[in-house]
Amino acid sequence: MKKYAVIDIGGTSIKYGCATEEGSFLEKSSQPTRARVDGGAAIPQKVIAIVRDLAKRYELAGVAIDTAGIVRPGTDGEIVFAGEATFPGYSGTKLGKIVREAVGLPVLVENDVNAAALGEIWLGAAKNAESAFMMTVGTNLGGCFVQQGRIWHGASFSAGELGYLRLHGEKRILEDVASTRALIRDAAFANNMSPSEITGEMVFEWAQEGDEDALTAISTLADNLGEGIAAVCCLLNPEVIVLGGGIMAQEKIMGPMLQRRLETLVMPAMREHTRLEFAVLGNDAGMLGALYALLHA
Repeated sequence: MKKYAVIDIGGTSIKYGCATEEGSFLEKSSQPTRARVDGGAAIPQKVIAIVRDLAKRYELAGVAIDTAGIVRPGTDGEIVFAGEATFPGYSGTKLGKIVREAVGLPVLVENDVNAAALGEIWLGAAKNAESAFMMTVGTNLGGCFVQQGRIWHGASFSAGELGYLRLHGEKRILEDVASTRALIRDAAFANNMSPSEITGEMVFEWAQEGDEDALTAISTLADNLGEGIAAVCCLLNPEVIVLGGGIMAQEKIMGPMLQRRLETLVMPAMREHTRLEFAVLGNDAGMLGALYALLHA
């Protein structure tokens, strides 16, 4: 059975491991990304060191990488754009080419949300679906559409970025009102607190204790997020919409709210064959999705 190095590059940490071609992990670990300290240009060398360390214990057949930023899939695995605040100097890095030439193995690089969508279709909440849209709800709002196991990348490799949808008549975008950041902002304002004092988990805990302000903040988030989900239903009509991200672990609360919102916003003919699912693979989704992409390249 072939074995692969799988690596997830995030703003805080680089998660990595060795996985089989069936998607089973043989080991997993992580290390700080330190991109703000070391610079984005140092990331390829960190990845190379990880691969070489794994190669001491396993006969590797390839390297699958998912990363924050807009990625140009292909031989070079170029980081087209990554925010300078989090990844200074990372934009323009030909990550795939650098790693491939250093370790002498096939390398595939994919955007983290895109890879997570593939992972959930391969082994997760949307397993065996012909079409699916993955939406990740965190500090920002990301998305990816997958049709028959293939990512729809778009002309500039940024298709599915639902968070940047412009709100009608406003200067704001969808992620300004439908992200964890928006939830925390609303709950903090209602409680005369700083957003830095609150986490999304705290807001849900308050709601479960009956706090009306927390319930209102969550309801507002669900209403706004429902607008985005409704747009996906109308434009793409996917078989499955997968919701991921930290607060989407609150399925028992968010599920019924979002379902009711869709029933209000989308005509039955457009939603009757689209189901909502909540991501199940957690932090492994991106690594597994990148592996799937490498196996089917």
